[in-house]
This record gives sequence, structure tokens and C-alpha cells, in this order.
Amino acid sequence: MEGIKYVDVGQGPVALFVHGVGTSSYLWRNVIAEFRDERRCVAIDLPAHGGSAPRDDLSIPALAEAVAELCDGLGLTDVDLVGNDTGGAVAQVFAVRHRDRLRTLTLTNCDVHTNTPPESFKPTVELAARGELAELTAALLDQPELIAGTAYGEGYERIDDPAALVEAYLRPIFARPDGGRAFERVLTSIDAKDMIAIEPQLTVLTVPTLVVWGTGDVFFDVSWARWLRDTIPGVREIVEIEGGRLFFPDERARELVPHLRRFWARQP
Repeated sequence: MEGIKYVDVGQGPVALFVHGVGTSSYLWRNVIAEFRDERRCVAIDLPAHGGSAPRDDLSIPALAEAVAELCDGLGLTDVDLVGNDTGGAVAQVFAVRHRDRLRTLTLTNCDVHTNTPPESFKPTVELAARGELAELTAALLDQPELIAGTAYGEGYERIDDPAALVEAYLRPIFARPDGGRAFERVLTSIDAKDMIAIEPQLTVLTVPTLVVWGTGDVFFDVSWARWLRDTIPGVREIVEIEGGRLFFPDERARELVPHLRRFWARQP
């Protein structure tokens, strides 16, 4: 797990949290604050995010293997895995490859099947492909108030402290040499073919699975939550967070936590 950074707090059964593109383990801080007295909470910084170094391969399957490396390095088994955004895609790949490591799987608004990346995010990916996104994003370091006009502004219902998000999500990326280019490579490595390829394995995935979906997300419509329910036999239920956007696990953590607690308690 060389070059992988993570948060690791608390004791007890392991909950492992995976963020998506452009965020970091910071996304899960409010969820972890609720669980740290009852569980061991581990939140990875995916390669090229947070404190984790970039890698040559930044595809979704490669990111899933970085999660596996972390599990190996920390000796994590019987994990309750929770993913959001690209991290939900990573969690799906991890689940079909490492079923034996999981106790449960929870997917919040995330890339699913052909909606990878989602249509409304493709202009951002195209900027990355042209090598123009890094410079535009770096401008937010000195003008964090502009973040509301980016995909972050679509992902949050409201951003009360734009500077905090810039410092947590973007500053670490651009603090590394060529970090901006690595960030662009992550975006251009997101490919629906990787998710389409695992559909056959998802159709036989019996890991107890919870789907919690914000209904106000412009990137990941609730129809994709139903696709997961209809595809993965392990899905126990869908919970809808009314009006929740992509990053509801951060700003509406107290609505997510009771569902996680209840779901985890029901499993043997």
C-alpha cells in the first residue's frame, strides 16, 4: 500500500469508506464522527487524491486494487464497505473481485453501468482530455468562492465554507508536482467499459447490499439505484434521501448514519 494515505479511527467492526473523483477521505468526516465510538472507521484517499500519490494506472479497476492493497496492509476482513460517486464504482469492482473480504456493501449516488461518467459530467472530462481542466481548477486555490460554479456546486445543496472544500479536496492535489495532470488522468480514465464488464458478476453478487440515494442529484438519477436493485441479488433495500445531491453523505450525514447503523445491525 505504498503511497496510500487514509484515516483510521475508532475500534470495533470495520467500516471502510471510499470517496470519488475530486474529493478525499474528508468527504466522510461527518459520518465517521457519528461512528467513531462504536466502529473502526477507515477512509482511503484514492491515488492522486488527498495524501495519496498518483499511479500510472488510474482506472476504476486499478483504484479498486488500491483499496485491496489497503485492506491487505491493515489486515482488514469482514468489512462494511461504503462508496460514493466514483468510489461507488470502485466499490462495485472491489466487491466482485474480493467478495470474501466483505460483510456488507453500501452504495450511495455513484457511477453505475453505462452512466460512467454521467452525461452531465462529460464536459468536465472533455476539458481534462484537452489538458485544460488542471489550470481552470487550480484557479480555485486563490478564489475558492468560485467553487459554487463548478461540479462541486452541483454536488452540494449549499456550500457554506468554500475555502474548507478547496483546502481539503484541491490543495492536496495541486501540492504535488504534476498533481493537476494526474487529476486530469483520473477523469479521462473513467470508462463505462469497466463497469459494463462486471455486470455478469454483479448479477450473482449476494453480499448484503444497501442502496442509499439522494433524489436531487443531477449526475446520478435515482433510476440507477433501481438498476442496482434489479441487478444485484444482494440488495436488501433502496433508501431515498429526498432532495439529496451527490455529496449528501457529507452535508446530510445524520440522515445516512441511521440507515447504515440499522442495516449493519441486521447482518449476522
